[in-house]
Order: sequence, then structure tokens, then C-alpha cells
Amino acid sequence: MGDGECPSAHPQARVECHPLSGDRPLNQGAPLGLLAAAGEDRAMNDVGDYIGSNTEISWLPNLDDLMKGYARNFRPGIGGPPVNVALAIEVASIDHISEVNMEYTMTVFLHQSWRDDRLSYNRTNETLGLDSRFVDKLWLPDTFIVNAKSAWFHDVTVENKLIRLQPDGVILYSIRITSTVACDMDLSKYPMDEQECMLDLESYGYSSEDIVYHWSENQDEIHGLDKLQLAQFTITNYRFTREMMNFKSAGQFPRLSLHFHLRRNRGVYIIQSYVPSILLVAMSWVSFWISQSAVPARVSLGITTVLTMTTLMVSARSSLPRASAIKALDVYFWICYVFVFAALVEYAFAHFNADYMKKQKDKMKASRQTSEINVKNAIVLFSLSVAGVNQELTLSHRQHRISKNLPGSFGSVEVETGETKKQQEAKLEKKGGLKSLFKPIYADTIDIYARAVFPAAFAAVNVIYWVAYTM
Repeated sequence: MGDGECPSAHPQARVECHPLSGDRPLNQGAPLGLLAAAGEDRAMNDVGDYIGSNTEISWLPNLDDLMKGYARNFRPGIGGPPVNVALAIEVASIDHISEVNMEYTMTVFLHQSWRDDRLSYNRTNETLGLDSRFVDKLWLPDTFIVNAKSAWFHDVTVENKLIRLQPDGVILYSIRITSTVACDMDLSKYPMDEQECMLDLESYGYSSEDIVYHWSENQDEIHGLDKLQLAQFTITNYRFTREMMNFKSAGQFPRLSLHFHLRRNRGVYIIQSYVPSILLVAMSWVSFWISQSAVPARVSLGITTVLTMTTLMVSARSSLPRASAIKALDVYFWICYVFVFAALVEYAFAHFNADYMKKQKDKMKASRQTSEINVKNAIVLFSLSVAGVNQELTLSHRQHRISKNLPGSFGSVEVETGETKKQQEAKLEKKGGLKSLFKPIYADTIDIYARAVFPAAFAAVNVIYWVAYTM
């Protein structure tokens, strides 16, 4: 070995090396190309200790030979039995579930597998992973999401596609899709409802004579679905179905469906809607302990609770669709609204009774004073009449005799006056009976009854409500 040569790690690689000496600086003796190559080698070593090799990989098939005469517009085995396509799904995320638009957004990894004998190779048993750009040269099933409103593929940093080719011609094609899918929801028990959403997969152009879908044998469970954390829902169950859709104009098309059940989390609604409604109803009961004379306090409290309840109802319904079905939350809001309004009406009724009783007392007091004055006047008149009678006894002695001889006339008068007294007594009894039926109640008594009746009735209605909507 000469002075200008140095041993190499590879027998075919030979490079010239110049021994460094003190008389010859490095930047003057080493060529620039050699320094650059040394810098690249150091970079490779920093990444992963890469060692280059020119060994030929003998088992790789020649893709150009495989693609000769390949017609990507025709399905495998055209004219023969249909192609069996196995589907599998992995859920990456469920981003948004909207009750207003009745839809949900899901990101999935869709795996499709089928056999294409035109791409089989026998040189090795190794599975070949191909670049995603090779997908454009192959025949692919025209699978689409039936109930999708919109969908898009991911292409950062490259197109999120995977293609693997096995020696027997089996192709695995995987792609990442984000789709906004329609979901019909029954909101009659909102927010104690449970929904079932679906993801329907079907061939758009190939009927059952050309392609047959089935779930993969490894699709016993959906990977990633049990680990999802949703804001408003909890996924309780899911299942796979397969059915044949019959279209008169095009034929029969196989459809695969993924059904997953969602149960709404009620905690946020209890905090934001139910608890404030209960507190408003309880606050309206405070007026039962306020004096009847404090009119501004009781009226302002009743009106405030009614208006606050109205605002709460409007704000809660703004996030819901204008569906014809009456929702459970609407029912509870109206129950609370009725109780709050009834508390306001109770004060109006109690205040009316208080005014009526006051007027009756004033009327009775005035009538008592009038009767006392009449009694005094009667006593004075009676004393005067007694004095006058004594004076006239001697003068009217003859007239008294005549009156004694005619008793019939006085008797008839007594009978008539007796009949009129009986009629008057009957009328008074009738009026008294009507008054006793509609006898006003004291305002304080009404408040005492309301303190017990309102909470008991509200508790009973709550028991009926929660039993009806949660069972």
C-alpha cells in the first residue's frame, strides 16, 4: 500500500488519503470535495449510523413488468364472479355532533382489501409496500359514504394513503377520511335522550354482480372508538350490519353500515338548566314570607322571577333546532314557569282578598255607627211619643173603644206584616248561604297555605317528570 492510499471499510471503495503533517495545513492539503464528502458522512452518522451499500435487492419484482397490459378501468376478473372487498374501519376522532344540523363529523381510517391476480408475483413471499402515487395506476373500488354531507382527504405532509401488495395479488388500500355525516335524531327526550348514528358504505357504480362488500374477519371491534372522549356524549355500544339495497333503475347494491349508540351526558344540563330553574322556583316562594303590606317587594320579586325564567327558556332553546316535537327540557321549563307565575298570581289573589276584607270591615263599621245613631234617635222619639200619648189619653178614649170593637182589621194587618217578615227572613238566609259559600279568606291564611302547597306540588311534579323521562 502506497503512501497516498489508505484502507477502506468496503473492498470496492478506494479513496486517496493525504497524511496530515505539521508542515502542511488541513485547508491547503485536503481537496474541497473530500471535505464535503466527509461532512456528509458525519451527518449520516448523526442520523442513524447509515452505511452505504450497493448490494442489489434480488427479490424485488419489476413493477414495469407487472403493469404491462394492466387495464385500470376494468375490475379484476371482469366477466366472472364478483370481486370480494373486505372493509375495516379505525376511528381517529369524532370532532363535532350537532343537534341543530343533525350531523356529526368523524375522522376514520378506511381499510379496503381485495385480490387482483394481474398483480401477483412469485419471486418472493415478501409483502411490498408501495408509494401512494402508485394508487393512481391501480383499479380501486368506488366506495363512497352514502349519508355523507361533505368529506375530504388528508394530504399533509403527503397524501395519507397506504398501498401494500402481496405476492398472491392481494391489495391492501388504506386512506384517511374526514366526513360530515347526517344523523337523524329523536329529541323528544332531550337532554335525557340516546341517539343512534350510522356510517353507511356502498359502491357507487358497481352492483352486486361486480362487487361484494363484507366486513373484515379482523373487524371484531373498532379500534380507537372505546378511547374517544366526547364533550356531550358517551358511546355505549356499536354494531356492524350488512344489507342489500335494491334500486329499480340500477340493480342491487351491497351496503355495509356501522351503527353506534350515543348517550348524552346530563351533567352540564343539570348545572346550566335544571338547577337554575329549581332555584328560580324556590326564590318565588320567598314572597309567601313577605308581609302583604310590602307591595313593591312582592311584586318586584314575582316579576323578576318570571322574566328570568323567560330568559332562561329562550337562551336554552336557541341552541336547538326548531323541531315540532316537544322536548323534555321544554316540558320542565314550562313546569317551572307555571309555578313561578302561580306565585305571582297568588299574591294578586291574596292582595285582592285583603282589600275586600278591609272594605267589608269599613262598611260594617259605618253601618254600626249608623245603627247606633238610629237607636239614639229612636229612643228620643219614643220618649217624646210617650209624653204625647199620656196627654192624649183623655181625648182619644172614645177612639180606643172603636178600635177595640174592630179587631179584624188589626188582625189582617198583623197577618200581612207576619208574612212579610217571614219572606224577609228567608231572603236573608238565602243571601247568607251564598255569602258563606264565597266567603273571602284572610290574606295571611292564603300565604300559610301556599307555603306548604307550592313546595309539595313542585316535588310531586318533579318525581313524575324524572320517572317518566329517565325510565
